[in-house]
Amino acid sequence: MTALDTLIQTLSRLPGIGPKSASRLAYHLIKTEKSYNQTLAQGIATIQDRIFPCSVCGSFTETDPCPVCSDPVRDRTLLCVVEEPQDVLTIQSSGAYDGLYHVLGGAISPLDGIGPEQLSFSKLLKRIDEGQFKELIIATNPTEEGDTTALYLRHILKDHPELSITRLASGLPIGGDLEYADRITLARSLRGRVNF
Repeated sequence: MTALDTLIQTLSRLPGIGPKSASRLAYHLIKTEKSYNQTLAQGIATIQDRIFPCSVCGSFTETDPCPVCSDPVRDRTLLCVVEEPQDVLTIQSSGAYDGLYHVLGGAISPLDGIGPEQLSFSKLLKRIDEGQFKELIIATNPTEEGDTTALYLRHILKDHPELSITRLASGLPIGGDLEYADRITLARSLRGRVNF
């Protein structure tokens, strides 16, 4: 296998990159300045050493706790539960939410072998018991797995009557991911959330 074939095969393993896109990227990198390729390679090689999950919320960060968890201005009575760390960035970019986050690390998916014990539900319950939260916003993806996760959350929080449990409102497409929602749709969904 040639160096070009190896690069194309490696690039095609990235999400959303098929063989044709990987080939275009590889040829682009061949024609690009060597210094750019070295900077890109260095960034990729060190990303896992520099970015890690926040010990409080589970979002990706370079400092612990993350800037959101350590921000004293944020509303500490609101907790938004999301599936993945990139969902935090997506909601933050809407500018419509100023509370805290909790990243589950995925969604319940029995077919994929992901049950509640593989996700950070116990850490969430501990945060709720130790915190001053008044509202928990379920911001799981509007998919079958996201809905299952939301129902499980409602079930395990039934012993917390002081906690208002809401879910993002309509506006997000069914079967879609938060990561791909535009800011306006996401902001409307946050403002129009309903009791769950």
